[in-house]
Amino acid sequence: MNPIRRVRNWFKRNPVIPVVRLSGVIGGGTPFRQGLSLANVAVVLDRAFDMAGEAVAIEVNSPGGSPVQSRLIFQRIRDLAKENNVRVYMFAEDVAASGGYMLLCAGDEIYADTSSIVGSIGVIAAGFGFVELINKIGVERRVYTAGEQKLTLDAFKPEDPEDVARLKAIQAEVHEDFIALVRDRRGKAIEDAGDQLFTGAFWAGRKAVELGLIDGISDIRSKMREVYGEDVGLKLIAAERGLLRRRVPGVSATLSSLEPKSLAEDLISALEAKAIWARYGL
Repeated sequence: MNPIRRVRNWFKRNPVIPVVRLSGVIGGGTPFRQGLSLANVAVVLDRAFDMAGEAVAIEVNSPGGSPVQSRLIFQRIRDLAKENNVRVYMFAEDVAASGGYMLLCAGDEIYADTSSIVGSIGVIAAGFGFVELINKIGVERRVYTAGEQKLTLDAFKPEDPEDVARLKAIQAEVHEDFIALVRDRRGKAIEDAGDQLFTGAFWAGRKAVELGLIDGISDIRSKMREVYGEDVGLKLIAAERGLLRRRVPGVSATLSSLEPKSLAEDLISALEAKAIWARYGL
C-alpha cells in the first residue's frame, strides 16, 4: 500500500470507499460522444485506487462493445487491485452484458439488482448489404485496392462465403478468450452451469446468481454498509470535464467549432449506441 495513503487512512474516523462509474458502450466515439475506453477511464481508476484504504467499488452499466477495450479496462482494474492490495466490488446497474460483463469479472465480488441484465458471453458482428440498392439507384462504385482481401465483407458487394468463414474464425478465437477469462475469474461458482453460459444468452439478476455469474443481489450502498459498517462513506471519483468542451486525443472541439461532419458522426454514433442498448430492452 502507498505509505502516504496508509498515513492518511490512520486519521480517518470512518472508512471511505471510492466509487467509480463505468457507463456506456465500450469502444470508440466522436468529439461529443466518447465511448468507454481505457484512455477515458485510466485516470479515474488510478485516483480511486490511490485513495483507497481497503476497497474500491465500481458500478457498471454497459451493453458491451469493443472486446479489446473491455479487456484493457478489465486488466487495468486487476493490476491496480494487485499493486495496491485493494479488494474490488463490482455492481451491475441496468445492464452488464458482453464486454460489460467482462468488466464485472474484474471484481473480487460481483453484485446486481434483481432486474439487472447480466451475461451475453459471446461475440457479434453486424452490418447491412446495399448491393440491390446501389444497382437500383444507378450508382457506379469504384474501389482500388492492393491486397486481395482488402474488400472483405464490403457492404456494396455480394456476400462471399469465404469472407464470412474468415470472420467466424476470428470471432471463435475472441470468444474462446472471453470464455477462458470468465472461467478463470468465476472458477467453481460456474461449474454446475456448464456451457450454457457461453451461448451469448443473458439473464436477470436472480438467475445470474443461480448460474454463478454474480455473487448476490445487492446495491452498492447496502453492500458497503454490510461489509464496512453503517458509518461507511462513499466517494464518487469522476472524470473532470468542462460543460462545452470534451478533450479527446488530438481533438480540440467546442460547440462553435464543430463541423457538420462531426455532428453527423455524433448522430451515427448515438444511433449505433441506441441499437446496442435496445438488444436488452433499453
